[in-house]
Amino acid sequence: MREIVFDTETTGFGAEEHRILEIGCVELVNRLPSGRVFHTYLNPERAIDYGSTKIHGITDEKVRDAPKFAAIADKFLAFVEDAPLVAHNAEFDFGFMNSELARCGRGPLANPMVDTLAIAKQKLPGQRHNLDALCRFYNVDNSARNYHGALLDAQLLADVYVELLGGLQADFLGLADNSVRVERVAQVVGAVAEVVASAGKVVVASEAERARHAEFVAAFVRGGRWG
Repeated sequence: MREIVFDTETTGFGAEEHRILEIGCVELVNRLPSGRVFHTYLNPERAIDYGSTKIHGITDEKVRDAPKFAAIADKFLAFVEDAPLVAHNAEFDFGFMNSELARCGRGPLANPMVDTLAIAKQKLPGQRHNLDALCRFYNVDNSARNYHGALLDAQLLADVYVELLGGLQADFLGLADNSVRVERVAQVVGAVAEVVASAGKVVVASEAERARHAEFVAAFVRGGRWG
């Protein structure tokens, strides 16, 4: 199964007025990163709110020469295809993305929407549910997150998403029906091949081992502590 975890950084709140200035996407195949990502900064064609810059650290100067959304829209859509899109507070990111697509004369995203914020609220009631809090809860290393960043946040969210769904242990379910997952799990475990290779071998005790076993049975089982 193919999924895309994605995040956006924007000039401010409110998709009608504000614009996207960074997109980050991470491809998951069978809930494991494939190594494929999509990342770009964007010229938002408007000034960035100071409050937003304090969150993501992106300034007007940094994105002045970046491409406009219309120039990368086709590449973005080709990357995500029809895969489910996973985001934290997904309605926010979908709203901004659909507004940008509308400005280019394209229709809204038809991809299934997966909201990790909703999943976290259901699974972890009473906890804080922002990305930093979830990283701490699931021991996901977010030490590089000095600012919000679309690609970094998508990579962190991918790890959190897998944990929210039960972690890598969940991948052991249905192994016989998924050869790709078998291969992935074998790579993670590493020792599986060695165990399989040794299966069926008969190990015979040595004379000394049999003698020690007989002494133990005589002393402790037949007339001793358990006799």
